[in-house]
Amino acid sequence: MEGTNPVNKKLTAALSGGAVLVMALSGCSSDEGSEKLDAWAKQVCDAVQPQAKKIEAANIAIQKETSDNSSPEDVQKTDAKAFQDMSDAYKAIGAAVDKAGAPDAGDAKNSEKKQQDAVKELNSISASYASLKKQVDELDTKDQAKFADGLKDIAGELDKLSTSGSNALKELEEGEVGQAMAKQSSCKSASGAATAAS
Repeated sequence: MEGTNPVNKKLTAALSGGAVLVMALSGCSSDEGSEKLDAWAKQVCDAVQPQAKKIEAANIAIQKETSDNSSPEDVQKTDAKAFQDMSDAYKAIGAAVDKAGAPDAGDAKNSEKKQQDAVKELNSISASYASLKKQVDELDTKDQAKFADGLKDIAGELDKLSTSGSNALKELEEGEVGQAMAKQSSCKSASGAATAAS
């Protein structure tokens, strides 16, 4: 089983980078801000919190499978479920940001564009994890070398995913929007969950 371990470690490292995507949701605390904006931040943060926990749990499952020096079948099963959970979580966060509408901050047109860009980005991340799940499902667990090579490819995809995402999210959470989110206890705990996962 040793063949899969170094690759799986790479997979785990790449994955933990991905968890950080969901948590561009911190920032500095501030007492300023409008009631409407605070209500928007609460709606988004409350929706994000359970999804951040789901992403954290998926990361932990993969890390555990790695350290257990598991069989290819077990690795495949765990990774596939983790990627599916992550895909579902990002999709749910995208739906929550979409449903919340544009935050009541600054230029309304600009706010709406930032919000829509963030929704697109979240849906794109969700689709990427769904694609990785499909790739894991198709790996040949009977052939150790092929399986390890397949995991290596997936780790490469994850690496790209963890470095390319979250620009639109960061833009959405600039300035007063980020400050309003930082005040929400659900965003604080979601941020903590993702930091622990990475």
